[in-house]
Amino acid sequence: MTDLIIQGIGGRMGHALLEKIAARDDCRVVAGVDQKAGDVNGIPVYASVNDLPADVKGVLIDFTSPAGAVSAAEYGAEHGIPCVICSTGLSKEQEARLEAASEKVAVFRSANMSVGINVLIELCKRAVTLFDGEFDIEIVEKHHHNKLDAPSGTALMIADAINAQAGGKYEYVYDRHQVRQKRGVQELGISSVRGGGIVGDHDVLFCGAEEVVTLSHVAQSRGVFADGAIQAALFLNDRAPGYYTMSDMLQGKLSCV
Repeated sequence: MTDLIIQGIGGRMGHALLEKIAARDDCRVVAGVDQKAGDVNGIPVYASVNDLPADVKGVLIDFTSPAGAVSAAEYGAEHGIPCVICSTGLSKEQEARLEAASEKVAVFRSANMSVGINVLIELCKRAVTLFDGEFDIEIVEKHHHNKLDAPSGTALMIADAINAQAGGKYEYVYDRHQVRQKRGVQELGISSVRGGGIVGDHDVLFCGAEEVVTLSHVAQSRGVFADGAIQAALFLNDRAPGYYTMSDMLQGKLSCV
């Protein structure tokens, strides 16, 4: 039985996690962290990770904000609590602080906890190799109207994987409305759509002269992110200090890609 601490337990992802965990017998929630202390379904909730009692241990799952993610990782490093960091919109400086924390405790980091989106990334990397620069690449991401950051962390994660596979030759272009010129051959366009209750859609277009190949992922509920976070927490339990990603968890499962 793996004990879990949920930072952001009162939010939408917190509720999704509670629902998924309630249906499992290999983990349980022992504490939560949210803006207001109290309890959720009998689970004690604290206003800050720093208010957690010393005897509360387990794996901490964070679905909050960039600042919350850093606080979680640094608390985990100080108290020996592994952390699954799922928040998006972190700056390079904040990401560096997560990596520093991982020197003392196991930290699992992914901008998207969906197993499917990470398989999509592997497929995109394969497509980059096969097309060998002959096709233009565009990413279109769509999310609900409450999402704060744009482009999404997932879109950037996809772009970074593509660019790394291509040897870093691409330049990201986020907005073309003020630019009146032909598309550059080394551009990688990223477009954002915000509206309604879209959970998360990502399309990667490989555009040739007379054909287009589109690789897509559609999240139909927040449950896919909760499932991924729980799997990551179980994976991380008892791991040595280090910086882990979805690729580490899926290692061996993607040999066919």
